[in-house]
Amino acid sequence: MAPRKIIIDTDPGQDDAVAILLALASPEDVELLGITAVAGNVPLPLTEKNARIVCELAGKPQTRVFAGCEAPLKRKLVTAEHVHGKTGLDGPPMDDPTMPLQDQHAVDFIIETLRNEPSGTVTLCPIGPLTNVATAFERAPDIVERIQEIVLMGGAYFEVGNITPAAEFNIYVDPEAAEIVFKSGVPLVVMPLDMTHKALTTKARIDAFRGMGTKVGEMVAAWTDFFERFDMEKYGSEGAPLHDPCTIAYLINPDLFSGRHINVEIETTSELTLGMTVADWWRVSGREPNALFIGDIDAEGFYALLADRLARL
Repeated sequence: MAPRKIIIDTDPGQDDAVAILLALASPEDVELLGITAVAGNVPLPLTEKNARIVCELAGKPQTRVFAGCEAPLKRKLVTAEHVHGKTGLDGPPMDDPTMPLQDQHAVDFIIETLRNEPSGTVTLCPIGPLTNVATAFERAPDIVERIQEIVLMGGAYFEVGNITPAAEFNIYVDPEAAEIVFKSGVPLVVMPLDMTHKALTTKARIDAFRGMGTKVGEMVAAWTDFFERFDMEKYGSEGAPLHDPCTIAYLINPDLFSGRHINVEIETTSELTLGMTVADWWRVSGREPNALFIGDIDAEGFYALLADRLARL
């Protein structure tokens, strides 16, 4: 089969960085048309910079990176430096990127690409707040039916939130954007916290990255060393989930994942549960399913895939 054409929409983030690396290491499975940056984990000037840093780390400076929306649709930006550090990629020191940022706005790139590529051939992979995607849908409703699929990281059900008691960070930052995307009718695959927390880093898994003996392996090991300290302290776990690479791993090998087609609605009005993904796992609402909500992952297979592909870079 031909590689799936994808756009990664991202707010790097150490785990976002690993997702980008996985895509760049897997050209037989995914053709990365471009990376669109959005404000989220850190402000937009850092997310677009971080995306370019990752592309250069992978030896892929020809990858096109576009800067997008600097704030949510209707709210003040909430960031996550407490998790990812002040740069978003804290851990080892990194040089500033030399590859250019594209002049075109990320939203315009999304619209133009979906209009120009054959209908049903482009998959969107949002791994940050959904502001860019929702803005594109609002500006150009004709593109919605042209999307093959959206595979996103966001939301939660059983364990519920990581930024509030009810909400996962990506959805919470821009719930109005999430509502637009979840109501769009585009086929959705959702990677929630409940699943990503079943695939934690361990010493052996991080050592496998470091043991590659490459700059990429060393950097991923250092990022995960930094990133996991927050979740280990918060949850008392032995490691941390690599949330965002699950989206790319799903495109490469969907058999690593299982879930249910269910209805998922986004809470946008309650102060108490703002940004909650109301996931009808038990199908009690009677509402039509609008998403494949992933509930389980083959963690060993996932980390084996990561190690195999990242060793190529």
